[in-house]
Amino acid sequence: MGLANWTGVQEFILLGFGVGQQMRLFLLIFFTILYVLALAENITLIALVVLDVQLSQLPMYILLSNFSWLEMCYVTSTVPQMLFDLASTQGIISFSACFLQFYIFFALGASECLFLSAMALDRYLAICHPLRYPQTMTPNFCYGLVVACWVLGFLWHIFPMILISKLSFCGPNIIDHFLCDPGPILSLACPPVGNLPLISQIVADSLLVLGNFLFVVLSYGAVIVTLLKTSSQGSRGKAFSTISFHLVVVTLFYGPVATMYVIPGGEGESGITKIVTVFYTAITPFLNPLIYSLRNDQVKEALRRLRRRKVRLLRQKVTG
Repeated sequence: MGLANWTGVQEFILLGFGVGQQMRLFLLIFFTILYVLALAENITLIALVVLDVQLSQLPMYILLSNFSWLEMCYVTSTVPQMLFDLASTQGIISFSACFLQFYIFFALGASECLFLSAMALDRYLAICHPLRYPQTMTPNFCYGLVVACWVLGFLWHIFPMILISKLSFCGPNIIDHFLCDPGPILSLACPPVGNLPLISQIVADSLLVLGNFLFVVLSYGAVIVTLLKTSSQGSRGKAFSTISFHLVVVTLFYGPVATMYVIPGGEGESGITKIVTVFYTAITPFLNPLIYSLRNDQVKEALRRLRRRKVRLLRQKVTG
């Protein structure tokens, strides 16, 4: 990751939320609690999948446990820096650290797009092709999907990050945001920047987001059509209940991301940009594990099995 050959800027200043001291303290406490809860929820979901023999063999939960790990990395790539800036009031971040945050944040975002597509593929195969599902979605194939999501996600943004980092930055160095976003960074580059903003939006954002979103829509569209043709009312209702939670997660991710990076001018209004960014960087990783475990019979049953196992172990210790 070579950074700029020459730049007059050695550090950036993140303005953050631009609020008073009392509001800063409130936001510091609020985001600290939200961050801790997001980590705790995702760790719990990962531990449940790893410890439960049945869940650990199901492709959907192999994908989901990796998705939870990704969410932990995603929220950690931005929120600790945001908390530090709220506490210190300086908001200074070095040139290298800024581009490292930019790369990791967007690489994880790209991986999340791919994981949502992988989970949509899993549901499509399970519901639309149930007879071929066990032969197709084998553990090896599932782990191959996991590796592909991680690797492709981190490869996708290398080229745009290197191109942007090689621009000259001669001042000012103030970013009106709480993280290193390519839009504000490009606005600080010395002209001319050429077609780099357009290339960044098309290659790094629109192509990735729209391509995966289209795949997800087509997959779940096929699933819904198949469910409508199902004669069994009970199985149809149960499957619709599961799919509805998946669609909520997809909406929570793609709605804000499309507003920010796909729609032209989506990054134009600073206040709206910060609110939308807070939603998908801090709030969504907190909501997703709740959504996936809410009214999920398999997760509830796994929790009951885990509790029964703990009770048996305690009894064995007492009697032994």
